Amino acid sequence: MAAFLKSIKRQYLIVFCILLIVYSVSFLCFSFNTVSSDINNVASQDAATFAGSLSCMGCHKDIYETHIKTAHYHTSAIASDKSIKGSFKDGQNRFRYNKFMEVAMEKKADSFFQTAYVSGTEYQREQFGVVIGSGRKGQTYLYWKGNELFQLPVSYYVPAHSWCNSPGYPATMIYFDRPIKSRCVECHGTYASYEENANSATLFDQNSIIYGVDCERCHGPSSKHVQYHTQHPGEKKGMFVINAKLLSRQQRMDACALCHSGFRKEVKPPFSFAVGDKLEDFSLPNYNTDSSSWLDVHGNQYGLLTSSKCYITSANMDCSSCHNVHKEEINNPKLYSTRCMNCHNEASHNFCTLTPAKGLNLADNCIDCHMPALPSKKIFLQMAETGAADLVRTHRVAVYKEQSDTFIAKLKKKK
Repeated sequence: MAAFLKSIKRQYLIVFCILLIVYSVSFLCFSFNTVSSDINNVASQDAATFAGSLSCMGCHKDIYETHIKTAHYHTSAIASDKSIKGSFKDGQNRFRYNKFMEVAMEKKADSFFQTAYVSGTEYQREQFGVVIGSGRKGQTYLYWKGNELFQLPVSYYVPAHSWCNSPGYPATMIYFDRPIKSRCVECHGTYASYEENANSATLFDQNSIIYGVDCERCHGPSSKHVQYHTQHPGEKKGMFVINAKLLSRQQRMDACALCHSGFRKEVKPPFSFAVGDKLEDFSLPNYNTDSSSWLDVHGNQYGLLTSSKCYITSANMDCSSCHNVHKEEINNPKLYSTRCMNCHNEASHNFCTLTPAKGLNLADNCIDCHMPALPSKKIFLQMAETGAADLVRTHRVAVYKEQSDTFIAKLKKKK
């Protein structure tokens, strides 16, 4: 009898162990499925926590009025006559691939289209839906197919005042089928609710998209902030909002690196990172961080800056040392140079050692010598008759002899 009871206990123990293993595996699988679900369905309920940057104007009028003029604020928009920079006039509205294929930019009433023609016959027509890019240097365009976004084949390059082949697209055929993922919208917008279906297609809630990088992209969703300070107008401390002054240098750098550190491998879903978080918990670099030779001037300002001697030897330098994100300061080398002078001056014995020609003031432009515009290895723009690499100002502060000699030579000619 004792042996029988012992046998029964052993059987129960075995069954218990089996059930425990099954439960554990099921729990793990469920947990992984939950994570996958979170990745595919970013918290759409968060949309209600955004108040919109217009709500900031009541208390921060001066900052609001300058910020809405910045490239960040205009980095995406609904397509309109105002937001599209390219021309739709006859003679200026076509991009030719060859004598058989071309795309025409056409305006019909208040709508805009890219129409592909093959041997003069319409092949495909899609409507401009979203503009990506402020128009300072260039723009590309997206169209809606249901709730999916796709890139249009023709972009616009502002310096050449020319329509061009969308970067990365084939130069020998018209292509409408590049899907746009949520990561693209994350860096060119403030918020979007989306989900990924079983076919890995990204479906956006069009009404949830907050275009442009506005106040709430950096300071956080502000509905609670607005509500609190509306009810407590005498309160001077900013409540329920992110204050960059209270963050560490790395936290501030991570906020910019989210979109200015090149392509990254996602660890957590787009729109889950908030300013103040550790970026490496959300995405990892897709390049060799030990070598600056991997860094291209396009899209990785963070990597270039942090590889600079200026940054390495400074305890406090960050992006805001040079950039005031609340103001439009593009094409103002003299202004940026005054910020260089905060550290590089004769009193500190680290001023520029170049002997200038008579009448030249080197302090008016440190930028074109030490942060020159260089050709991107990643972005090549094909215009109708010629092609060119996109020129991007490098953020690796260093001595560039060839570019410095060219800059000085131009200054001498002007004199």
